[in-house]
Amino acid sequence: MLRPYGTYLRRPTIATGTPGRLREVAWLFLKLGVIGFGGPAAHIAMMRDEVVRRRKWLDDQDFLDMVGATNLIPGPNSTEMAIHLGKRRAGWPGLILGGALFITPAVLIVLAVAMAYVRYGGTPQAEWLLYGIKPVIIAVVVQALWALGRRAVKGPVLAAAGVAALVLYLLGVNEVLLVFAGGIVMALVYGGKRLAKKGVAGLALLPLGSLSLGTLPAGAAPYSLLTLFLNFLKIGSVLYGSGYVLLAFLRGDFVDRLGWLTDQQLLDAIAIGQFTPGPVLTTATFVGYVVGGLPAALLATVGIFLPAFVFVALLSRILPLVRRSPLAAAALDGVNVASLALMGGVALQLGRASIIDPFTIVLALVATVLVFRTRLNSAWLVAGGGALGIGYGWVVG
Repeated sequence: MLRPYGTYLRRPTIATGTPGRLREVAWLFLKLGVIGFGGPAAHIAMMRDEVVRRRKWLDDQDFLDMVGATNLIPGPNSTEMAIHLGKRRAGWPGLILGGALFITPAVLIVLAVAMAYVRYGGTPQAEWLLYGIKPVIIAVVVQALWALGRRAVKGPVLAAAGVAALVLYLLGVNEVLLVFAGGIVMALVYGGKRLAKKGVAGLALLPLGSLSLGTLPAGAAPYSLLTLFLNFLKIGSVLYGSGYVLLAFLRGDFVDRLGWLTDQQLLDAIAIGQFTPGPVLTTATFVGYVVGGLPAALLATVGIFLPAFVFVALLSRILPLVRRSPLAAAALDGVNVASLALMGGVALQLGRASIIDPFTIVLALVATVLVFRTRLNSAWLVAGGGALGIGYGWVVG
């Protein structure tokens, strides 16, 4: 059963831009930007550990609402969560600082790698580091899913919706379709027949997940900073889905249409985005540097991330109003469950790829016990996993 919707009408924590709160936001998201391996699901799990479990800036329901809402807008979900949480804690200065400092470590690392790549060719290898980190990340995500799932699954209908979303995701159904469908289905279930006609309007948003980016003239184009910036701004404004979706968008623009990259360079760019901490969209920094040096790298980075700040700024105005409407709150419950199902699907896929031998099995089990039985900071777990992975590689290598 859903809780009475009146219980959602609590007053949110007042966010102010005081120096103390800004320092809290700056330190937290800088740290998460440095240790944030594992992709958006892992980033969100780490954020939940920090802001709900340890710092108590907000509760699980508020956090869930943010996760669900950010899944409805284009852009990098974990970066948008950093922006939104920064706004909640320290107002508008926190919005900018939280997002910027979460992105900055990855941008600097990717920029350094891009410089080495252009000078020497090839990409640096970090297999043993990730070999130890990924099993730990699985444990952190599982703990977050357990805690958030107990709050999100409020009855058998929502439980069934979550299971259905998970199965459909694993079968390859589009993530955006699942998120919107979760909201629409729950709004129809709990809102009654009156919603039927209104709910159809929401379906108009679904094609956003498959927008074509071929809006500029076809054929090779001469290099220009403006063209590069506008292409990355366009991608950041319409991109839904994983880094593999980003790969398709970048290939269409920079390999096929503009001819500025080769397929091998593009694959190397995506690999660098996966190797490094923070959002995978810092791939744009690498592409920009390879194409046009430091100015292009900075413009590409700004272009792909700028829409996220704009969308979250708008979202922060709307989200507090959503829970005041029983109908909208029911839809958001469905979105939340679908979002958690997507996190679960990502965790399963990552688990299959990273828990592959006795060492990683033991590491995942130990990390799982630690995250459930202790209050050890996830940052220490990730650092420990990376150190053990490097040490194991040194021993067997």
